[in-house]
Amino acid sequence: GLFVWHLKKTGVRQVPCQFVHLCRAANDRLITFQYFNFLKRMYVTQYNKDLSQRAKPKSDSVASPFHETQQLDREKKVIHKIRPISPVHQPLSETSNRNELREMKSAAEIGGSAARLRAESKEDRQWKEMKLQLDDLPGILARLSKIKLTALVVCTASAGFAMAPVPFDLTCFLLASLGTGLASCAANSINQFFEVPFDSNMNRTKNRPLVRGQISPLLAVCFAASCGVPGIALLTLGVNPLTGALGAFNIFLYTCCYTPMKRMSIANTWVGAVVGAIPPVMGWTAATGSLDAGALLLGGILYSWQFPHFNALSWGLREDYSRGGYCMMSVTHPGLCRRVALRHCLALIGLSTVAPVLDITTWTFPIISLPINLYISYLGFRFYRDADRSSSRKLFFCSLWHLPMLLLVMFSCKKSFLEKEEKGDLLSGNHGRAMEIRLP
Repeated sequence: GLFVWHLKKTGVRQVPCQFVHLCRAANDRLITFQYFNFLKRMYVTQYNKDLSQRAKPKSDSVASPFHETQQLDREKKVIHKIRPISPVHQPLSETSNRNELREMKSAAEIGGSAARLRAESKEDRQWKEMKLQLDDLPGILARLSKIKLTALVVCTASAGFAMAPVPFDLTCFLLASLGTGLASCAANSINQFFEVPFDSNMNRTKNRPLVRGQISPLLAVCFAASCGVPGIALLTLGVNPLTGALGAFNIFLYTCCYTPMKRMSIANTWVGAVVGAIPPVMGWTAATGSLDAGALLLGGILYSWQFPHFNALSWGLREDYSRGGYCMMSVTHPGLCRRVALRHCLALIGLSTVAPVLDITTWTFPIISLPINLYISYLGFRFYRDADRSSSRKLFFCSLWHLPMLLLVMFSCKKSFLEKEEKGDLLSGNHGRAMEIRLP
C-alpha cells in the first residue's frame, strides 16, 4: 500500500513537468495535424501490435554486371505480339479500345526500335569487317564515280555535239557520250582515292565509300582503270584522236593538277573551271573533228558558269573546307570569292552576245537569254553585297537551272546546217562570178 501511494504521489508531481515539456515541444516543433497522425501511428504500432502491418523486406539479389547487361539485352529483344481481331463484331467499351490502341502503339515503337538496332548493328558489322555484298556494289560504285557530276559532264558534252554545224550522227554521238562518261568516272574515282584522309574530316564527304571502308583502295583503282582505259580508247578509235587526246588531258588535269592544288593554292578553282569547260569542247570536236571558234565559245560559257556555281557552293561549306585543309577562296579570300562570282555572272551576258557574231546562233539568242543572265547577275550582286548563306544558297540553286536553260535556248537559236551551206554556196558563186568578170 505504501508503494502504490508513492507511485501516485510521484505521478501527480510529474504532471506539471510533462505539461511544460509538451508546451516546449509544441513551440519547438510547431505541432501540426500531420504530426498528430504520426503520433497516432506510433501509438498503434507500440501498444496494439495486432493492428500493425509489417512488410517483409525484399532481399536484393547480388548479380554481376555481366548478368545485368544480358538481362537488358533480353528486355530489348522482347517483341509484343498484336492479338488478332476476331471477325465477329462485339460491343467494346471505350476503355478497352483505348487499351488496345496503347498496346498497338507500344508494339509499333518496340518494333521500330528493334529495326533501328538491327540496322545500326549491320552498319557496325560492315564498318568493322569491311564485308562487301554484291547487291550493294552498284550503288557504291555510283557514289565512287560521283554519278550526278558524271551525268552533268555527259550532258554538257552532248550539248557541244548538238551545237556543232554538221549533220547529226547517232553512232558517233553514242560513242562520244559513253567515252566521256567513262573518262569522268575514272577521274572522279582517282580523285576520291587521293583524298581519303582529307574527306574523313569533312561532314559532306565523310560517308564516301573509301572513307567508310565499304570497298578497298585496290578495288577503287581497278574500277578507275577499267573505266579510263576503255573510255579513252572509245574516244580515240571510235570518234577521233583529237577527242581522245582531250579526254586523256582532262583526266590528267583533274587528278594530277586540280586535286593536289586544292590544298596548296586558291588557283585550283581556275584549274577546276578549265576541267569543267573541256567536255562541251569534246562534244564539238567529236562532231566536227576540229577545234573551231564555236567550241571555244561553248567552253568559255561553261568556264564562266562554274565560278558562281562553285563559289556559292563553297561559301556554305567554309567550315568543312577549313577542317579538311583545303585552300579555297571562300576560306582564305572571301572578298575575292564574291567578286569573281559576280564578274563571271556578267561575263555570261557578253559571251551570249558573241555567239551570233561567230555565226553560231541567230541574234535572237542574246535577246532571249538576257532575262536569265540578268537574273543570275542580280543574284551574284546580292551575294557580293550581303555575303551570307541565304544569298549564296539562292545563287547556287539558280545556277542549277540556269545552265540547262541557257544551253536549251542556245540550241533553239542555232543556225541550221542548210543555211550555212546556202550561204557558203552563195559566197563561192559570187567568187566564181568575180573571177569570170576578171578573166578576159
